[in-house]
Amino acid sequence: MPSRATKPRLALASVGVIGLTLIIAGCSGGTEPDDRAANMPKVDCAQFGQYGDLKGKTVSIYAGIVTPEDKAYTDSYKPFEECTGATIKYEGDKSFETQILVRAKAGNPPDLAIVPQPGLLRQLVGTGRVKEAPTEVAANVDKFWDKEWKTYGTVDGKFYGAPSGASIKSLVWYSPKEFKDNGYQVPKTLDELMQLTDKMATKGRKPWCAGIASGEATGWPITDWMEDMMLRLNGPESYDKWVSHQIAFNSPEAAAALDEAGKILKNPKYVNGGLGDVKSVATTTFQDAGLPILDGTCSLHRQASFYAANFPPGTKVAEDGDVFAFYLPGKDASAKPLLGGGEFNIAFSDRPEVKAFQTYLSTDTWANVKASVSQGWVSANKGLDVTKVSSPIDKLAADLLQDPQAVFRFDGSDRMPGAVGSNAFWKQATSWITGQSTQQTVDNIESAWPK
Repeated sequence: MPSRATKPRLALASVGVIGLTLIIAGCSGGTEPDDRAANMPKVDCAQFGQYGDLKGKTVSIYAGIVTPEDKAYTDSYKPFEECTGATIKYEGDKSFETQILVRAKAGNPPDLAIVPQPGLLRQLVGTGRVKEAPTEVAANVDKFWDKEWKTYGTVDGKFYGAPSGASIKSLVWYSPKEFKDNGYQVPKTLDELMQLTDKMATKGRKPWCAGIASGEATGWPITDWMEDMMLRLNGPESYDKWVSHQIAFNSPEAAAALDEAGKILKNPKYVNGGLGDVKSVATTTFQDAGLPILDGTCSLHRQASFYAANFPPGTKVAEDGDVFAFYLPGKDASAKPLLGGGEFNIAFSDRPEVKAFQTYLSTDTWANVKASVSQGWVSANKGLDVTKVSSPIDKLAADLLQDPQAVFRFDGSDRMPGAVGSNAFWKQATSWITGQSTQQTVDNIESAWPK
């Protein structure tokens, strides 16, 4: 079974990181010039008094986030280090998702880990090595996140992991200039999206572009399409039951969701603009799939907020830029189903310094520091000051996460058992785009569900 590390995540696909030295009021340490100086946070060490004097203490944290994205994380830890005296030892590893299980089972885990999927979190809890989150962390999650986020870090009624970063998948990339030149309006409903698609198709080109090739993870973009449609057509309660297998994978609701995605992805009049026919979706890499928007051979591309990293250097990603994104609408304009992903901080130690650092990572203070030193990073923390978010696409994602109308649900394949979510689902989705029927596809995935 391929590692889910091959499936892009927010932290691994960020636009890039600008290293900053934080200005810490009341703490030692200098500053250095940076073009984001206006965003550098001033942190009052008085608010770190709750953590005590941790001089001489070291806390290790392990993640799949590597150079250069890791620098924003280590920079965001500096206020804690400077104000408490603790040392944070960060280790990034591209093989994290395999090695963290090996280390946990061998009794040699880090103090903390940044886990990118609820499914992996559950596996780690199953090793018996993960500690329940401190009451202070649970209180922060109750205060700063929608209640659904807490369930993703909960296993068998016990809470283990506070959310960290988040990504939004319910987006459609487009050319603002093309929309302006042709008088196109951003659609507010799925029906309006299909009407816009038809209008674009009458101009003699295929409006949508797509690609699902991703090495061993080929097929994963279709899982996002299906999940988005499952959430929109059937609502969050049915979506949750489907993800947890209370509703079968081959239920009529699920088949209808895949068919809804197929109205675009398998329609030769709509796909694959600038790239080929419908079958070319399977051989086009997900990284390349949205690029035809820039040369005008494609108009629409459904992909997550992290896709911004794939446009060439110099591309202006903004409402008045070369490319931007709009929210993938629901059945009506009154509700905002929102599909996304995220990361969670879990602990393998309950030493006081580990609890203290884990608590810091669950605060609005850390979220705002992290946003201030990052590009391509947002959080669903309600205490996040959106003005600290660096780019227009990240601001769009943050606004959607904080929208009171939004109903967020985590990527379904990341919550399903590995045999389904990162194996059968990917493989059968690839067979579906190359000609396999919807019913055969969902039947085959259902048969892979562990008995």
